[in-house]
Amino acid sequence: MGSAVETLCGQAYGAHKYDMLGIYLQRSVILLGLTGIPLAVMYAFSEPLLLLMGQSPEIARAASIFVYGLIPQIFAYAVNFPIQKFLLGASLVLSVSWWIIVGAQFVYIVMSPTCRHTWTGFSWQAFSGLPSFFKLSAASAVMLCLETWYFQVLVIIAGLLPNPEIALDSLSVCMTIYGWVFMISVGFNAAASVRVSNELGAGNPKSAFFSVWVVTGLSTTISTILAVVILCLRNHISYLFTDGEAVSDAVADLCPLLAITLVLGGIQPVLTGVAVGCGWQQFVAYVNVGSYYIVGVPLGVVLGFFFNLGAKGIWGGLIGGTALQTAILLWVTMRTDWTKEVEEAQKRLNKWDEKKEPLLAGFKDNNK
Repeated sequence: MGSAVETLCGQAYGAHKYDMLGIYLQRSVILLGLTGIPLAVMYAFSEPLLLLMGQSPEIARAASIFVYGLIPQIFAYAVNFPIQKFLLGASLVLSVSWWIIVGAQFVYIVMSPTCRHTWTGFSWQAFSGLPSFFKLSAASAVMLCLETWYFQVLVIIAGLLPNPEIALDSLSVCMTIYGWVFMISVGFNAAASVRVSNELGAGNPKSAFFSVWVVTGLSTTISTILAVVILCLRNHISYLFTDGEAVSDAVADLCPLLAITLVLGGIQPVLTGVAVGCGWQQFVAYVNVGSYYIVGVPLGVVLGFFFNLGAKGIWGGLIGGTALQTAILLWVTMRTDWTKEVEEAQKRLNKWDEKKEPLLAGFKDNNK
Protein backbone atom coordinates (compact mmCIF):
# COMPACT_ATOMS: atom_id res chain seq x y z
CA MET A 1 0.00 0.00 0.00
CA GLY A 2 2.90 2.33 0.68
CA SER A 3 3.99 2.32 -2.95
CA ALA A 4 1.18 4.80 -3.64
CA VAL A 5 3.47 7.33 -1.96
CA GLU A 6 6.14 6.42 -4.51
CA THR A 7 3.78 7.22 -7.39
CA LEU A 8 2.33 10.43 -6.02
CA CYS A 9 5.46 11.87 -4.39
CA GLY A 10 7.48 11.21 -7.53
CA GLN A 11 4.95 12.93 -9.76
CA ALA A 12 4.43 15.83 -7.34
CA TYR A 13 8.19 16.37 -7.07
CA GLY A 14 8.48 16.43 -10.84
CA ALA A 15 5.65 18.97 -11.01
CA HIS A 16 7.42 21.14 -8.35
CA LYS A 17 4.46 20.75 -5.98
CA TYR A 18 6.82 20.11 -3.13
CA ASP A 19 4.38 20.83 -0.32
CA MET A 20 2.17 17.92 -1.44
CA LEU A 21 4.88 15.36 -0.63
CA GLY A 22 4.35 15.89 3.08
CA ILE A 23 0.57 15.60 2.65
CA TYR A 24 0.89 12.33 0.73
CA LEU A 25 3.24 11.02 3.43
CA GLN A 26 0.71 11.79 6.16
CA ARG A 27 -2.19 10.24 4.22
CA SER A 28 -0.25 7.04 3.70
CA VAL A 29 0.73 6.80 7.37
CA ILE A 30 -2.93 7.24 8.39
CA LEU A 31 -4.16 4.53 6.02
CA LEU A 32 -1.37 2.08 6.79
CA GLY A 33 -1.84 2.61 10.51
CA LEU A 34 -5.54 1.78 10.21
CA THR A 35 -4.70 -1.27 8.11
CA GLY A 36 -2.31 -2.42 10.81
CA ILE A 37 -5.15 -2.79 13.33
CA PRO A 38 -6.77 -5.93 11.79
CA LEU A 39 -3.29 -7.35 11.19
CA ALA A 40 -2.46 -6.85 14.86
CA VAL A 41 -5.66 -8.69 15.80
CA MET A 42 -4.63 -11.62 13.59
CA TYR A 43 -1.21 -11.66 15.24
CA ALA A 44 -2.83 -11.63 18.68
CA PHE A 45 -4.89 -14.72 17.79
CA SER A 46 -2.06 -16.47 15.94
CA GLU A 47 -2.01 -19.51 18.24
CA PRO A 48 -5.65 -20.59 17.71
CA LEU A 49 -5.37 -19.78 14.01
CA LEU A 50 -2.32 -22.04 13.65
CA LEU A 51 -4.08 -24.80 15.56
CA LEU A 52 -7.06 -24.41 13.23
CA MET A 53 -4.70 -24.90 10.27
CA GLY A 54 -3.55 -28.22 11.69
CA GLN A 55 -0.21 -27.21 13.21
CA SER A 56 0.92 -29.02 16.34
CA PRO A 57 0.26 -27.30 19.71
CA GLU A 58 4.00 -27.01 20.37
CA ILE A 59 4.72 -25.25 17.05
CA ALA A 60 1.65 -23.03 17.38
CA ARG A 61 2.64 -21.96 20.88
CA ALA A 62 6.28 -21.26 20.00
CA ALA A 63 5.33 -19.34 16.86
CA SER A 64 2.71 -17.26 18.68
CA ILE A 65 5.25 -16.10 21.29
CA PHE A 66 7.46 -14.75 18.51
CA VAL A 67 4.51 -13.21 16.67
CA TYR A 68 3.28 -11.35 19.78
CA GLY A 69 6.57 -9.47 19.87
CA LEU A 70 6.13 -8.41 16.24
CA ILE A 71 2.85 -6.56 16.85
CA PRO A 72 4.57 -3.19 17.54
CA GLN A 73 6.60 -3.67 14.34
CA ILE A 74 3.40 -3.59 12.27
CA PHE A 75 2.78 0.03 13.20
CA ALA A 76 6.46 0.95 12.96
CA TYR A 77 6.45 -0.41 9.42
CA ALA A 78 3.26 1.53 8.68
CA VAL A 79 5.23 4.72 9.40
CA ASN A 80 8.67 3.66 8.20
CA PHE A 81 7.73 2.49 4.71
CA PRO A 82 6.02 5.75 3.63
CA ILE A 83 8.91 7.74 5.11
CA GLN A 84 11.37 5.70 3.02
CA LYS A 85 9.33 6.42 -0.11
CA PHE A 86 9.09 10.09 0.85
CA LEU A 87 12.88 10.34 1.01
CA LEU A 88 13.12 8.63 -2.40
CA GLY A 89 15.75 6.78 -1.47
CA ALA A 90 14.77 -10.76 18.52
CA SER A 91 11.19 -9.84 17.60
CA LEU A 92 10.90 -7.18 20.35
CA VAL A 93 14.39 -5.96 19.46
CA LEU A 94 13.29 -5.70 15.82
CA SER A 95 10.26 -3.65 16.85
CA VAL A 96 12.35 -1.27 18.97
CA SER A 97 14.93 -0.84 16.20
CA TRP A 98 12.19 -0.03 13.70
CA TRP A 99 10.85 2.75 15.92
CA ILE A 100 14.36 4.13 16.31
CA ILE A 101 14.60 4.22 12.51
CA VAL A 102 11.20 5.95 12.31
CA GLY A 103 12.27 8.60 14.84
CA ALA A 104 15.62 9.26 13.20
CA GLN A 105 14.13 9.54 9.72
CA PHE A 106 11.37 11.86 10.89
CA VAL A 107 13.86 14.12 12.66
CA TYR A 108 15.86 14.23 9.43
CA ILE A 109 12.75 15.20 7.44
CA VAL A 110 11.88 18.01 9.87
CA MET A 111 15.40 19.36 10.40
CA SER A 112 17.19 18.82 7.10
CA PRO A 113 17.37 21.70 4.59
CA THR A 114 16.97 19.06 1.87
CA CYS A 115 13.30 18.60 2.83
CA ARG A 116 12.42 22.23 3.48
CA HIS A 117 10.25 22.42 0.35
CA THR A 118 8.72 18.96 0.61
CA TRP A 119 7.75 18.93 4.31
CA THR A 120 5.77 21.99 5.36
CA GLY A 121 4.37 20.69 8.64
CA PHE A 122 1.35 18.70 9.78
CA SER A 123 -1.85 19.60 7.96
CA TRP A 124 -5.54 18.75 8.08
CA GLN A 125 -5.21 18.31 4.34
CA ALA A 126 -3.77 14.85 5.04
CA PHE A 127 -7.27 13.71 6.05
CA SER A 128 -8.83 14.84 2.76
CA GLY A 129 -8.83 12.71 -0.38
CA LEU A 130 -8.34 9.51 1.63
CA PRO A 131 -10.78 7.36 -0.41
CA SER A 132 -8.96 8.01 -3.68
CA PHE A 133 -5.60 7.59 -1.98
CA PHE A 134 -6.80 4.32 -0.45
CA LYS A 135 -7.85 3.04 -3.88
CA LEU A 136 -4.33 3.49 -5.24
CA SER A 137 -2.76 2.14 -2.04
CA ALA A 138 -4.95 -0.97 -2.02
CA ALA A 139 -4.10 -1.67 -5.65
CA SER A 140 -0.42 -1.38 -4.75
CA ALA A 141 -0.85 -3.84 -1.89
CA VAL A 142 -2.65 -6.38 -4.08
CA MET A 143 -0.07 -6.00 -6.84
CA LEU A 144 2.92 -6.67 -4.57
CA CYS A 145 1.30 -9.27 -2.31
CA LEU A 146 0.16 -11.44 -5.19
CA GLU A 147 3.68 -11.44 -6.57
CA THR A 148 5.30 -12.26 -3.21
CA TRP A 149 2.79 -14.97 -2.30
CA TYR A 150 3.30 -16.67 -5.66
CA PHE A 151 6.70 -18.02 -4.61
CA GLN A 152 5.35 -19.17 -1.25
CA VAL A 153 2.50 -21.04 -2.95
CA LEU A 154 5.00 -22.88 -5.15
CA VAL A 155 7.01 -23.90 -2.06
CA ILE A 156 3.86 -25.31 -0.45
CA ILE A 157 3.04 -27.23 -3.63
CA ALA A 158 6.59 -28.62 -3.77
CA GLY A 159 6.06 -30.06 -0.30
CA LEU A 160 3.42 -32.36 -1.79
CA LEU A 161 5.80 -33.99 -4.29
CA PRO A 162 6.81 -37.68 -3.86
CA ASN A 163 10.32 -36.76 -2.66
CA PRO A 164 9.64 -33.42 -0.95
CA GLU A 165 12.99 -33.08 0.86
CA ILE A 166 15.12 -32.96 -2.29
CA ALA A 167 12.51 -30.90 -4.15
CA LEU A 168 12.28 -28.30 -1.39
CA ASP A 169 16.05 -28.16 -0.92
CA SER A 170 16.73 -27.63 -4.62
CA LEU A 171 13.93 -25.08 -4.98
CA SER A 172 15.17 -23.24 -1.89
CA VAL A 173 18.69 -23.02 -3.29
CA CYS A 174 17.46 -21.77 -6.66
CA MET A 175 15.05 -19.30 -5.09
CA THR A 176 17.84 -17.96 -2.87
CA ILE A 177 20.08 -17.41 -5.91
CA TYR A 178 17.18 -15.81 -7.74
CA GLY A 179 16.60 -13.57 -4.72
CA TRP A 180 20.21 -12.38 -4.79
CA VAL A 181 20.06 -11.43 -8.46
CA PHE A 182 16.56 -10.04 -8.03
CA MET A 183 17.93 -7.45 -5.56
CA ILE A 184 19.81 -5.85 -8.45
CA SER A 185 16.58 -5.58 -10.41
CA VAL A 186 14.85 -4.12 -7.35
CA GLY A 187 17.35 -1.27 -7.46
CA PHE A 188 16.49 -0.65 -11.09
CA ASN A 189 12.80 -0.97 -10.15
CA ALA A 190 13.17 1.93 -7.71
CA ALA A 191 15.17 3.96 -10.22
CA ALA A 192 12.55 3.45 -12.93
CA SER A 193 9.69 4.34 -10.58
CA VAL A 194 11.29 7.53 -9.27
CA ARG A 195 12.60 8.76 -12.62
CA VAL A 196 9.42 8.02 -14.58
CA SER A 197 7.15 9.60 -11.96
CA ASN A 198 9.41 12.67 -11.75
CA GLU A 199 9.45 13.13 -15.52
CA LEU A 200 5.69 12.67 -15.81
CA GLY A 201 5.09 15.18 -13.04
CA ALA A 202 7.47 17.60 -14.72
CA GLY A 203 5.64 17.21 -18.04
CA ASN A 204 8.52 15.54 -19.92
CA PRO A 205 7.06 12.59 -21.88
CA LYS A 206 10.17 12.03 -24.00
CA SER A 207 12.42 11.89 -20.95
CA ALA A 208 10.07 9.40 -19.29
CA PHE A 209 10.13 7.21 -22.41
CA PHE A 210 13.93 7.39 -22.60
CA SER A 211 14.30 6.52 -18.91
CA VAL A 212 12.13 3.42 -19.28
CA TRP A 213 14.24 1.82 -21.97
CA VAL A 214 17.61 2.83 -20.55
CA VAL A 215 16.82 1.24 -17.18
CA THR A 216 15.24 -1.83 -18.79
CA GLY A 217 18.25 -2.34 -21.04
CA LEU A 218 20.75 -2.06 -18.18
CA SER A 219 18.85 -4.40 -15.89
CA THR A 220 18.34 -7.01 -18.63
CA THR A 221 22.01 -6.93 -19.63
CA ILE A 222 23.25 -7.45 -16.08
CA SER A 223 20.72 -10.24 -15.40
CA THR A 224 21.68 -12.02 -18.62
CA ILE A 225 25.38 -11.95 -17.71
CA LEU A 226 24.63 -13.37 -14.27
CA ALA A 227 22.40 -16.06 -15.81
CA VAL A 228 25.33 -17.19 -17.96
CA VAL A 229 27.58 -17.29 -14.89
CA ILE A 230 25.04 -19.43 -13.02
CA LEU A 231 24.86 -21.83 -15.95
CA CYS A 232 28.62 -22.18 -16.01
CA LEU A 233 28.66 -22.95 -12.27
CA ARG A 234 25.57 -25.16 -12.30
CA ASN A 235 27.39 -28.23 -10.96
CA HIS A 236 29.07 -26.40 -8.10
CA ILE A 237 26.83 -23.56 -6.95
CA SER A 238 24.70 -25.63 -4.56
CA TYR A 239 27.77 -26.31 -2.39
CA LEU A 240 27.49 -22.75 -1.15
CA PHE A 241 24.48 -24.02 0.81
CA THR A 242 24.84 -27.78 1.32
CA ASP A 243 27.20 -30.74 0.90
CA GLY A 244 24.56 -33.12 -0.44
CA GLU A 245 25.27 -34.56 -3.88
CA ALA A 246 21.60 -35.35 -4.47
CA VAL A 247 20.70 -31.71 -3.92
CA SER A 248 23.60 -30.63 -6.13
CA ASP A 249 22.33 -32.81 -8.97
CA ALA A 250 18.79 -31.47 -8.51
CA VAL A 251 20.02 -27.86 -8.53
CA ALA A 252 22.14 -28.48 -11.64
CA ASP A 253 19.04 -29.90 -13.30
CA LEU A 254 17.06 -26.77 -12.41
CA CYS A 255 19.76 -24.27 -13.41
CA PRO A 256 18.72 -23.89 -17.09
CA LEU A 257 15.22 -22.96 -15.90
CA LEU A 258 16.74 -20.69 -13.25
CA ALA A 259 18.78 -18.92 -15.95
CA ILE A 260 15.62 -18.21 -17.96
CA THR A 261 13.95 -16.88 -14.84
CA LEU A 262 16.91 -14.60 -14.12
CA VAL A 263 16.66 -13.04 -17.58
CA LEU A 264 12.93 -12.49 -17.14
CA GLY A 265 13.70 -11.14 -13.68
CA GLY A 266 15.85 -8.47 -15.28
CA ILE A 267 12.86 -7.15 -17.24
CA GLN A 268 9.75 -7.70 -15.13
CA PRO A 269 10.73 -5.73 -11.97
CA VAL A 270 11.75 -2.71 -14.04
CA LEU A 271 8.42 -2.72 -15.88
CA THR A 272 6.67 -3.01 -12.52
CA GLY A 273 8.62 0.06 -11.39
CA VAL A 274 7.46 1.87 -14.52
CA ALA A 275 3.88 0.87 -13.65
CA VAL A 276 4.27 2.30 -10.14
CA GLY A 277 5.71 5.51 -11.55
CA CYS A 278 2.72 5.84 -13.86
CA GLY A 279 0.12 4.81 -11.28
CA TRP A 280 -0.91 1.56 -13.02
CA GLN A 281 -1.02 -0.52 -9.83
CA GLN A 282 -4.62 -1.66 -10.30
CA PHE A 283 -3.92 -2.88 -13.82
CA VAL A 284 -0.79 -4.75 -12.71
CA ALA A 285 -2.77 -6.38 -9.88
CA TYR A 286 -5.14 -7.86 -12.47
CA VAL A 287 -2.19 -8.97 -14.59
CA ASN A 288 -0.62 -10.69 -11.58
CA VAL A 289 -3.83 -12.56 -10.77
CA GLY A 290 -4.10 -13.88 -14.30
CA SER A 291 -0.42 -14.59 -14.87
CA TYR A 292 0.44 -16.18 -11.55
CA TYR A 293 -2.72 -17.80 -10.24
CA ILE A 294 -4.68 -18.62 -13.38
CA VAL A 295 -1.68 -19.64 -15.50
CA GLY A 296 1.48 -20.10 -13.40
CA VAL A 297 0.25 -22.16 -10.43
CA PRO A 298 -2.04 -24.52 -12.41
CA LEU A 299 0.68 -24.99 -15.04
CA GLY A 300 3.21 -25.87 -12.31
CA VAL A 301 0.79 -28.40 -10.78
CA VAL A 302 0.11 -30.03 -14.16
CA LEU A 303 3.78 -30.24 -15.11
CA GLY A 304 4.97 -31.26 -11.66
CA PHE A 305 2.38 -33.92 -10.83
CA PHE A 306 0.57 -35.08 -13.98
CA PHE A 307 3.68 -35.07 -16.19
CA ASN A 308 5.89 -36.25 -13.31
CA LEU A 309 8.44 -33.46 -13.80
CA GLY A 310 8.61 -32.75 -10.07
CA ALA A 311 10.45 -29.58 -9.08
CA LYS A 312 11.29 -28.84 -12.73
CA GLY A 313 7.59 -28.83 -13.53
CA ILE A 314 6.77 -26.48 -10.67
CA TRP A 315 9.57 -24.13 -11.74
CA GLY A 316 8.27 -24.39 -15.30
CA GLY A 317 4.96 -23.04 -14.04
CA LEU A 318 6.86 -20.19 -12.41
CA ILE A 319 8.47 -19.37 -15.74
CA GLY A 320 5.13 -19.57 -17.53
CA GLY A 321 3.46 -17.11 -15.17
CA THR A 322 6.42 -14.73 -15.10
CA ALA A 323 6.82 -14.84 -18.89
CA LEU A 324 3.15 -14.01 -19.41
CA GLN A 325 3.29 -11.15 -16.94
CA THR A 326 6.48 -9.78 -18.51
CA ALA A 327 5.02 -10.03 -22.03
CA ILE A 328 1.87 -8.14 -21.03
CA LEU A 329 3.76 -5.39 -19.21
CA LEU A 330 6.23 -5.08 -22.10
CA TRP A 331 3.41 -4.83 -24.64
CA VAL A 332 1.56 -2.19 -22.62
CA THR A 333 4.74 -0.18 -22.02
CA MET A 334 5.65 -0.25 -25.71
CA ARG A 335 2.19 1.02 -26.66
CA THR A 336 2.05 3.72 -23.99
CA ASP A 337 1.23 7.25 -25.09
CA TRP A 338 3.60 9.12 -22.80
CA THR A 339 2.02 12.48 -23.56
CA LYS A 340 -1.28 11.08 -22.32
CA GLU A 341 0.47 9.75 -19.21
CA VAL A 342 1.74 13.26 -18.49
CA GLU A 343 -1.84 14.52 -18.73
CA GLU A 344 -3.05 11.77 -16.38
CA ALA A 345 -0.32 12.64 -13.89
CA GLN A 346 -1.34 16.29 -13.94
CA LYS A 347 -5.00 15.35 -13.42
CA ARG A 348 -4.06 13.14 -10.48
CA LEU A 349 -1.96 15.86 -8.88
CA ASN A 350 -4.59 18.55 -9.42
CA LYS A 351 -7.28 16.25 -7.98
CA TRP A 352 -5.38 15.64 -4.74
CA ASP A 353 -3.75 19.06 -4.42
CA GLU A 354 -6.46 20.68 -2.30
CA LYS A 355 -4.92 23.82 -0.86
CA LYS A 356 -5.65 24.08 2.84
CA GLU A 357 -3.74 25.67 5.67
CA PRO A 358 -1.34 23.56 7.72
CA LEU A 359 -2.41 22.72 11.25
CA LEU A 360 -0.17 25.36 12.81
CA ALA A 361 -0.69 28.06 10.16
CA GLY A 362 -3.32 29.97 12.17
CA PHE A 363 -1.22 29.78 15.29
CA LYS A 364 1.76 31.23 13.45
CA ASP A 365 -0.33 34.06 11.97
CA ASN A 366 -1.70 35.04 15.39
CA ASN A 367 1.80 35.30 16.83
CA LYS A 368 3.26 37.54 14.15
